[in-house]
Amino acid sequence: MRALCWYGKGDVRVETVPDPKIQDPRDAIIKITTSGICGSDLHLLDGYIPTMEKGDVLGHEPMGEVVEVGREVRNLKKGDRVVVPFTISCGSCFFCRKSLYSCCDNSNPNAKIAKQLMGHSPAGLFGYSHMLGGFPGGQAEYLRVPFADVGPLKIDSDLPDDKVIFLSDIFPTGYMAAENAQIEAGDTVAVWGCGPVGQMTIKSAWMFKAARVIAIDCVEERLELARKEGRAETINFEKEDVYERLQALTAERGPDRCIDAVGCEAHAAGTLGNVMDKVASQVKVTPDKSHVLNQTIISCRKGGTISVPGAYGGFPDNIPFGAFMNKGLTMKTGQTHMQRYMKPLLQKIESGEIDPSFVITHRVPLEEAPEAYRKFRDKKDGCIKVVLKF
Repeated sequence: MRALCWYGKGDVRVETVPDPKIQDPRDAIIKITTSGICGSDLHLLDGYIPTMEKGDVLGHEPMGEVVEVGREVRNLKKGDRVVVPFTISCGSCFFCRKSLYSCCDNSNPNAKIAKQLMGHSPAGLFGYSHMLGGFPGGQAEYLRVPFADVGPLKIDSDLPDDKVIFLSDIFPTGYMAAENAQIEAGDTVAVWGCGPVGQMTIKSAWMFKAARVIAIDCVEERLELARKEGRAETINFEKEDVYERLQALTAERGPDRCIDAVGCEAHAAGTLGNVMDKVASQVKVTPDKSHVLNQTIISCRKGGTISVPGAYGGFPDNIPFGAFMNKGLTMKTGQTHMQRYMKPLLQKIESGEIDPSFVITHRVPLEEAPEAYRKFRDKKDGCIKVVLKF
């Protein structure tokens, strides 16, 4: 089969690799019809996530048609149309029983590696390093899905792929980010990052009865989408001081809830952090960039909440923890507990409450994926969200 493979920083290629096979009675094989390129895939492209190996198949936002199931998979059959969540969860461990699916104890065969970095291992993820399982991803013609009796969501309606594909990651991720922010009716919510997850977070904030949503980015196409589709007020951080503007917009109190939908590749305008990043790159160190995380802590009102759906892979530096503690802030984070959200969010799509396809700007075949990665990373050609079509 053809698949998009990682070969090092800035180097992804479409190559022929072996077809996946059933390896466990709870496996399924999916023929991919649509697969997204995620902002967190760019962290792999740019070398921020450790334990990648040359030839690794990328992608964690897939959907398609079931072509084979293991003997213990009784909820799916050949021909079923499914969305596959990016997390892999067993459904029966201590954490899965608590609906903390992204903390699954049994789905990461390389848990020892993750424990060395994190203390404990989260769930395995598709296409996202050997530390998180080394599972081949879904930017490929076929995908092996472990624990297929727990993960994939069957789509029984005739909704097109573009409307449901983002149940694989970014819609549940944005929704959980808003939920983690503990939004109360009447709150002002600030969202850093107007990429695909940020756009879903903005939409979700309104579902939790926010009174105002303020979106922060520097890419005009993303800011315009946040204004048009998300009904958000916007701040361009390259043109305005974010903290000062947020204070002015909130009568000096600060936003009630602040959400970091950027993660470890945050950019900052004219700050000491940028100087430190340049020094670090010269000595071949790639620390997570904490610009956005720092701004959320400094900007959030006292007693407020910070939610972090943005992906971090290691050790952000220079976090103002004194401000975090003294302001009495709460922070909630985590990879998305996908199986908790997929079915109820599908109902929101089916009812017409939301059409997540509004973020798609580019639809391309798999063979054009390397160029699409570069456009997405470099924010060229108005690229906000890419889906690969098979």
